[in-house]
Formats: sequence, structure tokens, C-alpha cells
Amino acid sequence: MPIDKQNNLVLLGEIAGAHGIRGDVLVRSFTALPESIADYGALTDATGSRRFSLAVVRVTDKGIIARIDGIADRNRAENLRGTKLYVERARLPAAAASEYYHADLIGLRAVTSSGAEFGRVVAVQNFGAGDLIEVQPTASSETEFIPFEDHWVPHVDLAGGTIVINRPNENEDDDPDRDGV
Repeated sequence: MPIDKQNNLVLLGEIAGAHGIRGDVLVRSFTALPESIADYGALTDATGSRRFSLAVVRVTDKGIIARIDGIADRNRAENLRGTKLYVERARLPAAAASEYYHADLIGLRAVTSSGAEFGRVVAVQNFGAGDLIEVQPTASSETEFIPFEDHWVPHVDLAGGTIVINRPNENEDDDPDRDGV
């Protein structure tokens, strides 16, 4: 869940388009349980000027089908396509120990285990095999992916604004549990 640090808004989903003729919308939800996007109350657009109260109709493989207060026809629903849905950071529950909101990780300074400056976390990605921290090294415009696992990321200090990374070598075995077989 990316966060807009200036407005302190966390992205929870995006309206993918209209669904049916009665104004329902298809929403791609970025919450752990897709249908829980409606549990946060009214969501806003990126500027905070428009509010959207969602009622989940059902969950599908493509996202959730939802009704939005005040939207009663397909044309108005279609006009919302691409609208990103945010919640104020303060309305999210506290993360459990050793759990982090992706939004809180973005922007952290990445340092090596020896304390040397490495770069900055620009995103957290998941392509299906687990979370990856996307880091932009200080002296580069390219980014690198670091597996978000204890071996590669042994320490996260949200209060201090840093994340410690062990950078994988191309020659190093990527599986720290493998016995060299």
C-alpha cells in the first residue's frame, strides 16, 4: 500500500471500471482481504477533495464489485475509472510486531549491515513469490530488488527511517537455507 507522505494518505485500491448498468464499479483492492476495503469508512481521491463510501456487493477474481453512494448509473460509474482510493494513515490499525505496511517502508534509507549508505526504498513489489524491496542505489537511476526476508533484510527501524539490507551477490546462492546441494 503506497503512502502519499505529504497528505498522509495510503492507497487502498483503484476503480477499474463500471460493472453492469446500475452504477456498480469493479475495484482492485490492495488490502489483505479485498472486501475489507469498505471497512475503513469513506475513502478519498488523491487530493482528499472527493469522498467515496463503498458497499461491497461481492468479491470476484478480478476484484470487488461495489456500490458507491450517489452513483446510480453506468455512465457515472465509468467516469470514475482509474480513480485511486485512499484512506488517512491514522485510520489504519497498528501493524503487529515484525509486520509493516508497505507504505511505511517506502522512503526509508537503505544501509548495509556495516552502516554504509546504499540508497532509498522506492517501492515494495510482489510478483507472486513474496515481497521484494525495490531500492534505488544512491549513485544510480536504476533500481534493485532485495527479497524482504530476514536473511536479506535483518532490521527495519521505522522511527530512525532506515532499513538494513544484505545485498545478494550474483555469485552467492540466493537460498540461504540450501545445504550446497
